[in-house]
Amino acid sequence: MTATTRHALSKVPEVTLIFWIVKIAATTLGETGGDAVSMSMNLGYLVGTLIFAVLFLIAVTAQIRAKTFSPLLYWTTIIATTTVGTTLADFADRSLGIGYAGGSSLLLALLLISLFVWYRSLGSVAVDTVSSPKAEMFYWVTIMFSQTLGTALGDWMADTAGFGYTGAAVVFGGLLALIVAAYYWTNVSRTLLFWAAFILTRPLGAVLGDFLDKPVSHGGLALSRYSASAALLAFILTALLVYRQRAASKAH
Repeated sequence: MTATTRHALSKVPEVTLIFWIVKIAATTLGETGGDAVSMSMNLGYLVGTLIFAVLFLIAVTAQIRAKTFSPLLYWTTIIATTTVGTTLADFADRSLGIGYAGGSSLLLALLLISLFVWYRSLGSVAVDTVSSPKAEMFYWVTIMFSQTLGTALGDWMADTAGFGYTGAAVVFGGLLALIVAAYYWTNVSRTLLFWAAFILTRPLGAVLGDFLDKPVSHGGLALSRYSASAALLAFILTALLVYRQRAASKAH
């Protein structure tokens, strides 16, 4: 298979700086959007999860059936995973009473199992190999677990560990900076670094979202969840229009 054919088949974006900027904005939107439905609308975590799960299934089905890479469809699916991840993590942590530590441990195990099964089935978990329906299924299931894990981890760091929203943001931002340093100055597996960064952007977005919409008495800015979500969505759409993303192609 030629590089041109692989490029055409790939339906995930090339991993560039704008990818990570949009990813953080999307995960922050997932937190404010998820909270808007489950909390501001008083629908609860379970109903919110069911709503976003339906949207996720619709989006991921459209993404897998698509013949070519579509930035708008891809990021719609990412936002769907992060919103359902927000409400699902909150439901598990709070409604089921397993706590942030229990929820994080369970989701980490599911994430590692997903990556292991993916690797055993297809021989690679690298993003530039996601060019078949089977690989895409593994890709989106893994992302789903990573988004949900990130929500639980962010809440645990900000609340239980006592770092607060800004403190937790500094911690996760610092860890991402270490991954960037490892990317440029070490020979650590690029695939490992990608998934580590992908996972860490979610709790960073979670605490940033909480910082925007939680009450001042809890360390937040008390902004409207609706207006914060609208502003983040406008930023993402603008970024996608200004910076045209290309599909990932297999390096060789």
